[in-house]
Amino acid sequence: MKNYGEIALRGHSLCRGKISTGFKVPVRSLEDLSVWYTPGVAAPSLAIARNRDSVFEYTNKGNSVAVVSDGSRVLGLGNIGAEAALPVMEGKSLLFKYLGDVDAVPVCLKTQDPSEFVKAVEWLAPTYGGINLEDISQPKCFWVYRELADRLEIPVFHDDQQGSAVVALAGLMNALKVVNRDLKSAALTMLGTGAAGRSTFRLLVAAGADPKRIVLVDSKGILSLDREDLDREKRELAAMTNGEGRVGGLREALKGVDGVVAFSTPGPGVITREMVEGMAEDSVVFALSNPVPEILPEDAKAGGAAVVATGRSDYPNQVNNSLGFPAIFRGMLDVHARGINVSMMLAASRAIASFAEERGLSREYVIPTMEEEGVFPREAVAVAGAAMETGMARVRVDLEELLRDTRERLCRVRRMMRVAMAEGFVPSLDF
Repeated sequence: MKNYGEIALRGHSLCRGKISTGFKVPVRSLEDLSVWYTPGVAAPSLAIARNRDSVFEYTNKGNSVAVVSDGSRVLGLGNIGAEAALPVMEGKSLLFKYLGDVDAVPVCLKTQDPSEFVKAVEWLAPTYGGINLEDISQPKCFWVYRELADRLEIPVFHDDQQGSAVVALAGLMNALKVVNRDLKSAALTMLGTGAAGRSTFRLLVAAGADPKRIVLVDSKGILSLDREDLDREKRELAAMTNGEGRVGGLREALKGVDGVVAFSTPGPGVITREMVEGMAEDSVVFALSNPVPEILPEDAKAGGAAVVATGRSDYPNQVNNSLGFPAIFRGMLDVHARGINVSMMLAASRAIASFAEERGLSREYVIPTMEEEGVFPREAVAVAGAAMETGMARVRVDLEELLRDTRERLCRVRRMMRVAMAEGFVPSLDF
């Protein structure tokens, strides 16, 4: 087993981070600089002043995303602060570029006051075509997301919510097909009612799942109207779900159900083999906590699970947000989207799922891997199409042309990486 932490420390120190600013225009002489900067630059500035939307034509706004965090809930590390969050946000920016050709910039804010956070992002927003919120603690993240989505005229995307939901839904739809179940009639349990759990539940319902056949479980047990400790939103969720009126804990919630989707506490042992044995025959188990899933795949399979997914790359069926956000933003940016809606999220999920289905589903393959490059252009185009259909796009594009152009630009990104490594501009590190 490689010690990825030790390798990462060496690599980050050697390279001083993971991203840098590059050029898009030629600079051959002082005359070129007179075009790109003063006096020439005054012309596009004045054009934008006359028509604000022309900023997408004359600048990189239409391909720029801010990856914004306050460092209050970074990965599984907790509240480690803005500076310590920077390596993670740089990593996110790297994935944006490599998988979506999106120019993402890490923005780590040294405040954990939600009102200050919102105001800071609002001030920064004119520079960017989209905002990706990352690693913000609960319940603050819900308020921050809603406020920014309401205030800004560009997409605001909280990856812990929408990103997790899009990819989990894609995998679950295919997993249910493998075991000959239908999403609309499947009995499901969701463990965890945080950002990822709530958003995934709502997207499942939008995709056709019956909320009455879904049981939600938090750290204190099944969400039921009999519980007096539920806040307003959890009471609303309890009223929508659990049509059988189940009470108790996770064991009772899993009894006889077709599948479980868990975004809860890292395990193993949060879900036990005995609990899986109590589920329906050929059940589906999505144990998505990192770095250790709620139950190890071998234990889930020993309990009778037919399909098991985790968030880890060392097991089959990795449910990884990186399958979602780069392509989702690629599609949104290409139509200068004003925001993101449920139709766009569903389009992304279905594109991911159909890509895997065309390659042949099995118990060990219900979702593409990040190495399957073809999924990203198709997902991006699906999102762009849904944005146009639902009135979220500022511009209209031909989807066939967009698919061809997106494939070409993602090939170009990989070509640039190979050239940079061959020329020594990027070190070829031996891990």
